[in-house]
Amino acid sequence: MLHINKLYEISQRLKLIFILIAIAIVLVSTLFTSRLAKSLADEEQKKIEIWAEATRQFIVADENTNINFITTIIEGNTSIPVIMTDAKDQMLFARNIIEPEVNVDEFYVKEVTRFKSNRPAIEVKLDNTIQYIYYDDSVFLKQLYYFPYVQLGVIIVFMLVAFFAFSGTKKAEQNQVWVGLSKETAHQLGTPISSLLAWVDLLKMRHEDDKLIFDMEKDVNRLRIIAERFSKIGSKPDLQVVSLNETLDNAVQYMTKRSSQKVTIQCHFPADEHLFIKLNVPLFEWVIENLCKNAIDAMDGVGRIDILVQPKNGEVYVDVKDSGKGMDKRKFKVVFTPGFTTKKRGWGLGLSLAKRIIEEYHGGKIFVKQSELNVGTVFRIILKVDSNV
Repeated sequence: MLHINKLYEISQRLKLIFILIAIAIVLVSTLFTSRLAKSLADEEQKKIEIWAEATRQFIVADENTNINFITTIIEGNTSIPVIMTDAKDQMLFARNIIEPEVNVDEFYVKEVTRFKSNRPAIEVKLDNTIQYIYYDDSVFLKQLYYFPYVQLGVIIVFMLVAFFAFSGTKKAEQNQVWVGLSKETAHQLGTPISSLLAWVDLLKMRHEDDKLIFDMEKDVNRLRIIAERFSKIGSKPDLQVVSLNETLDNAVQYMTKRSSQKVTIQCHFPADEHLFIKLNVPLFEWVIENLCKNAIDAMDGVGRIDILVQPKNGEVYVDVKDSGKGMDKRKFKVVFTPGFTTKKRGWGLGLSLAKRIIEEYHGGKIFVKQSELNVGTVFRIILKVDSNV
């Protein structure tokens, strides 16, 4: 299954490349917009300087001055906010500024202070006095400054929508594949298992005292349970109130008989407390068996598995702790991805199906609680306790 892991790594790299390309687009756009904004700001400064000179000429004009051209220039400024003041910063004239209905004088004092902090004033020298013109960026120039951020926001929203849409579609397709595969497997197993059960019954009638036949019957029944589990994938599970203690004990006994004697599996329950919870027993046992199998593989067939049960605040924590190789924190979520496996054999579906069984069928949670390389891993299952139980 190394090729599946390779495909997963490639998909992760493609996502990173896509993000980097989006960032590069925003950076290039920001640089281009900044240059454009600077050019526009320079143009606006030149316009205001011309406007200031036209205003000066209008003020000093006499009866012989043709003011038509001058007024055309002054009235031509329809977008750049301008305030003219005297030497004491008292407002004399304003243009392209929306005044408030109250506290107009206080408003202009604040506006002059703000304009002055952005750029120096343009002096208008008259005969005996000097007046000052302060101006602000036009609405269009301000919009141009904000454009890269708006563009970045749009790209981020687009990426999020695309990501969730793609993830949702991909997950739905994967679910259909797993459900179809599971049901087809159960269907294909059904006929030979029924035939084997019939043959076992016949052998029991002819050889009543043969213990091997009873062991064979247990194995065939086990195949029947496995087929039943596969048939339940994709269907609404039948949850019944059962003993969590007994369910875990049964799963542990089954795994103990089929694992090395060098592996110890033990359950730890709260003292003098028998927990009852709504479960689909075949599917939940499947989850526990999967976690134990993975733990045994991680320990190379030698070590200890502890299953610790703890009720808390209306929930039950089931921790499966092993003494195996552990894993890097970056793999805590990846291990539940369909197809991900570190083993040379297998489809990498065990933990993915376990997650679906716990979260979708039982309304619980399953995650890697902690892990340390060469020390071990703890998987935690959280199940809700029904108040009516």
